[in-house]
Amino acid sequence: MTEPHTHPTGPLADASVRTARPSDAPAMGMVQAVVFRETYADRLPEAVIAQFQPDAFARAWRRSLEQPPSTKHRALVACAGDQVVGFAALGPITDTDKAVSAGAGELSVVVVHPDARRVGHGSRLLNATADTMRAVNLNGLAVWIPATDEPTRAFFVDAGLTPDGAWRERVVGPDGETLREVRLTAGL
Repeated sequence: MTEPHTHPTGPLADASVRTARPSDAPAMGMVQAVVFRETYADRLPEAVIAQFQPDAFARAWRRSLEQPPSTKHRALVACAGDQVVGFAALGPITDTDKAVSAGAGELSVVVVHPDARRVGHGSRLLNATADTMRAVNLNGLAVWIPATDEPTRAFFVDAGLTPDGAWRERVVGPDGETLREVRLTAGL
């Protein structure tokens, strides 16, 4: 067994970001279920929250990783050692709003397990997302977040994204309930 890396202030975490593999799907499903239940607990109907199950998310991620929608779609995982603690998914923008440049990319999801927050995983994922988007010739980044999610907004604004004034009402419930989302963007 190897000794942990040491630093004058103590051991350093063995943290990394890499391209997701189909075998990561169960961990991605678990992380997404935990984060979505936490994030949307006060924003979505209970019937919707009940559907946030690790196995369902894992099946969807496995299919997506095995057969991505395009050659520009990617998923990245944040790891603490060998354990997946977060992930990001990106691809070409699906929004036809002219306010977003043609050739931009969309960050469709970025999540970090609550027990692994505040140690840099989210920032590493966002930086790797920007690098990956540039590598597949995407020239901008857009992300939609719940309008009332101030911690997530602050994270993205601190990273250099800005609200561009766009908003949408996403249907989220069986009876037509909606969730207002706002868009943040940045050039790459």
